[in-house]
Amino acid sequence: MKESFDPDAAALPGSGIYGLPFTPEEARFVVIPVPWEATTSYGGGTSKAPAAVLAASAQVDLYDHETGRPYEAGIAMLPIPKTVAAWNREARRLALPIIKMGGEIGTNPRLVQAQKKVNRLGEQMNEWVRRETASCFGRGKTPVLLGGDHSTPYGAIQAAAAAYPGLGVLHFDAHADLRDAYEGFIWSHASIMNNVARKIPGVARIVQVGVRDLSNAEARMIEDSAGRITTFFDSDIQGRLASGEPFARVAEEVARALPANVWISFDVDGLEPNLCPHTGTPVPGGLTFPEATRILAAVAKAGHRIVGCDLNEVAPGPKGDEWDANVGARLLYKMIGFANLTATRA
Repeated sequence: MKESFDPDAAALPGSGIYGLPFTPEEARFVVIPVPWEATTSYGGGTSKAPAAVLAASAQVDLYDHETGRPYEAGIAMLPIPKTVAAWNREARRLALPIIKMGGEIGTNPRLVQAQKKVNRLGEQMNEWVRRETASCFGRGKTPVLLGGDHSTPYGAIQAAAAAYPGLGVLHFDAHADLRDAYEGFIWSHASIMNNVARKIPGVARIVQVGVRDLSNAEARMIEDSAGRITTFFDSDIQGRLASGEPFARVAEEVARALPANVWISFDVDGLEPNLCPHTGTPVPGGLTFPEATRILAAVAKAGHRIVGCDLNEVAPGPKGDEWDANVGARLLYKMIGFANLTATRA
């Protein structure tokens, strides 16, 4: 920590994320921005999230009552990659007419080729994310991915599973995200956990929390997973709370379902919609902010190591409304804080 830095002062113009003075070389936590939303099929704007969360982070006070002073470990954000942003623009342009047709493109040669190109661009994005994440692990850093839509962390989870075989993924979401190539897009935001489950054998278990929208095929995939996918449905959680059960017991049960090393994948629509009104696919119900952080606290308390995390589907309002980014910046800081508490665990 630079001696001249005052953590209680206002963030200075040009300072890093959360107003901090660290470079990526100095920081333990490296935020990887991924401005990508190629296959978003309802609301849009998540590709603008890295810039919006960065701006909102300047208003976050740095002392956290639950996790202490995570900023002291160093948090830095990489530049928003122009290459990925260009890939996103091209993929989004190609994907839109396919999305308007619900993916039912038949043998239309122009759309078939467009769909293939979107999938190739998704592969390029995944590989870029994988390399950046693996580089963090190789330098003793903790990677923190900031999307973008929820397709963006595939490469990060791939790198985490290579570094920590037997990895658990703690997945906060309103949706199960277990669709197979939704609308024909292999790397769809609706297919992230399907891809993780089927293509990353180093992931031992996926534990989902807050799910309240899913298809028949997704329900069957959960049922047929033999426990590899454990889902805490929002309706079940709310039923337990309505019966007088304390939320702490739910949080402890979530933590017990995870293996030793954990990657947190957080789609902001796992929260109540009033906390993320502009997210791509809001759904009634969901976790309160304190409930989400209580689960993170339970994971840390149970002795798990949080090896990395991602935050996705934060979308700034169409008129520049900062509320979603405000919530996103604080949620990201909480995840970093709890990861910092577990950083020294083997």
